[in-house]
Amino acid sequence: MTKSKERWEENIPYVATLLTSESTKIKAKALWLLGEMGLAHPLAIQDHVAAIASFLGSTDPLLRERALNALGRIGRGRYRSVEPYWADLFRFAHDEAASVRLAFIWASENIATVTPDPYKDHMPLFAELLHDGDDRVRMEAPEMFRVLGKRRPDFVRPYRELLNSVAESDPHRVVRIHCQGAIRTLSR
Repeated sequence: MTKSKERWEENIPYVATLLTSESTKIKAKALWLLGEMGLAHPLAIQDHVAAIASFLGSTDPLLRERALNALGRIGRGRYRSVEPYWADLFRFAHDEAASVRLAFIWASENIATVTPDPYKDHMPLFAELLHDGDDRVRMEAPEMFRVLGKRRPDFVRPYRELLNSVAESDPHRVVRIHCQGAIRTLSR
């Protein structure tokens, strides 16, 4: 099914039925696929967004992660589809699972690529994630600044000094490189 993209739209209802599977792996794969399908066909996924969002409350971090990823992809295709759930996504910036915090950033990047304005007042949260204890989260956090720097540099300019500091001091090379990339967006 993942390779038959020309049939995605007609298969959305079937894939959505897999969300009721007993298997966590099947539900996780269905969430991922629904996100990709929703990016390609944002109107066709509309009736299933609430079911996808219901996994945000899962006790399983994999399902929370995949629900976030799916909502991010769907939101990139059509922000209005995920807008009712958007404000709730921010709680995942402090999730106990690093993979979920990472998925929160990815989802935000996806949405902000097309709809950056709602993120204006949430930049301090992404600045906080630049200091996360998990390397993968710290590697991805500067990417939100890069995405927004291309679209709304005024959102990122107040964080230039912080990004410079992290670019010079973080022990992880990729974090430093990603911070430098975010800073470069401000030089355009």
